[in-house]
Amino acid sequence: MRLAIRHSTTYRFSEPVAHGLQRLRLTPKATQGQEVLDWRMTYEGAREELVYEDQNYNTVSLVSVDGGAKKVVVTCEGTVDTEDKAGVIGQHAGHLPLWAFLGATDLTRPGDGVRALIASVERSEGGMVSTLHNLSARIRERVDYQTGRTGVTTTAEEAIEAGQGVCQDHAHIFIACARALEIPARYVSGYLMMNDRIEQEATHAWAEAHVQGLGWVGFDISNQISPDPRYVRVATGRDYRDAAPVTGISFGGVAEDLEVDLAVEQQVATQQ
Repeated sequence: MRLAIRHSTTYRFSEPVAHGLQRLRLTPKATQGQEVLDWRMTYEGAREELVYEDQNYNTVSLVSVDGGAKKVVVTCEGTVDTEDKAGVIGQHAGHLPLWAFLGATDLTRPGDGVRALIASVERSEGGMVSTLHNLSARIRERVDYQTGRTGVTTTAEEAIEAGQGVCQDHAHIFIACARALEIPARYVSGYLMMNDRIEQEATHAWAEAHVQGLGWVGFDISNQISPDPRYVRVATGRDYRDAAPVTGISFGGVAEDLEVDLAVEQQVATQQ
């Protein structure tokens, strides 16, 4: 499937910015089942200083905010070809060893809620993948999808206690449970083509677990499937903080408004 993506993020500041740095993880990965045909990033009120690869093989663009700017716009657009691999990414790659994805982080530290979820999951005779799908289903039953109830600092335990959250929370809960079962797990941020609309309000997030004999396998807990050709992987990490699309600091101005415009649609691949 050929997907065309356009993603624009606009920051407006209450006062002119004296100095600012933004770390952007907005470039899709070249990985199994995914080929990046073209990708462009443009900036208004900022300029690119450096592009590098981080410990998770994420492409990171470091940009500086122009002095005196009251608005910054980052626009990404490009085309990605995807294949259906049933969510299987395969062998581990990256600068971090596999065991690094077994340890808890502040956002995925297990507590009573995680332990109760694990205890309620049926172990499948169909193997580990089936058991992890059972875990995904149990999380979705326990934590209803509701926007505006959690934030980027919400932990897995807090989302379980609230019984509400979004894709980021579902992924963190799954990761916490998998690691508690001694299964390496990681967070994925990316794009998802919706069946009912092109325009969207946010990027998407899901989780991957490392299964013996298969390698990394994806689980979209919010939608109860393994990623298919509608998904585009952008960044991975131990939790949201490693894979956040945009992080940074600014001095001399407080961001008072953030606007995201995102469109993901299928293109017809023309034959040469």
